[in-house]
Amino acid sequence: MEPVKKNSFTFVLTKEQQEALKILLNMGNYKRKEVPHTVIAVEAQDCIVNLYKSGKCLVQGKGAADFVLFFLEPNVLQSATLGYEEIVNPDSVSPHMGIDESGKGDFFGPLVACAVYVDPDIAHAMQELGVKDCKLLTDKAVFFIGNKTRQLLGPGKFSLVSIGPEAYNRLYAKMRNVNTLLAWAHARCIENILETVPDCPRAVADQFGAERVIKQALMKKGRSIKLEQRHKAESDIAVAAASILAREAFLRSLGKIGEVNGFQAHKGASEQVKASAIELVKKSGPEILLKTCKCHFRTTDQVLAACGSSRAALGPEGQAVSRTIKEQ
Repeated sequence: MEPVKKNSFTFVLTKEQQEALKILLNMGNYKRKEVPHTVIAVEAQDCIVNLYKSGKCLVQGKGAADFVLFFLEPNVLQSATLGYEEIVNPDSVSPHMGIDESGKGDFFGPLVACAVYVDPDIAHAMQELGVKDCKLLTDKAVFFIGNKTRQLLGPGKFSLVSIGPEAYNRLYAKMRNVNTLLAWAHARCIENILETVPDCPRAVADQFGAERVIKQALMKKGRSIKLEQRHKAESDIAVAAASILAREAFLRSLGKIGEVNGFQAHKGASEQVKASAIELVKKSGPEILLKTCKCHFRTTDQVLAACGSSRAALGPEGQAVSRTIKEQ
């Protein structure tokens, strides 16, 4: 049986994508319309296309799928988003959970893991919201889609485990391995979802480490679930949603850390991040790094050296240092 075409699509576009869409619609043979709160709105072949000031693009009508396939994807989105995966792989929208994390490579802030449960109805609704890998979204879009996704899921169909800097540094000092710590956080998310959706048959996660590490971290309730680890798991709608909710929680925590400690807590591990950390240590002393940063990063040594200090000032929980690939 041929799948029924969807007739409504919503995408949250970056500034560059919005400009590309405006060029496309101005060049094509489209009838302009006046629609409140839009930058541009047109009638296309059997569909309408509205680009709102918020950056949201709505394509609606019986010709919507063809417009997305032949015009929006190649010229604006520059990726295939139409749900071909659902046709080729029906399991992509069948009941399952996806797990992802945020903050793993960021010097400031927590490590946040998230699990999201989907079924066909939830998966289709997420596609309408424009859910995709958070790395393809601006921070503003992460907050917008994250809020809508949480409202869609309601309590019980997503779980967040946030490990703040102080707890992270304590755990890392014991485990000495980020992937072991991450596996523990993933396992807790899986267990939490199974409390409210006990018949969830499988969990999909990115292939960050040995599968046995996650399985060992699972408690009795989670040991019967089928665990699938794959490269680029964010192509799975549940994993993509988890990536957005984890990133949203990370960004909120990062902002709170900056607000409480009176400095700008930047993302990543750049020179700008290092400069902020040096300024923070000069203002509040070396111990502040244990409360705001992941101290196993070698950035810690560089920051402390720039302030005339060393890891000795951090006590036992600040002595663990990331191993290089060669050392691992």
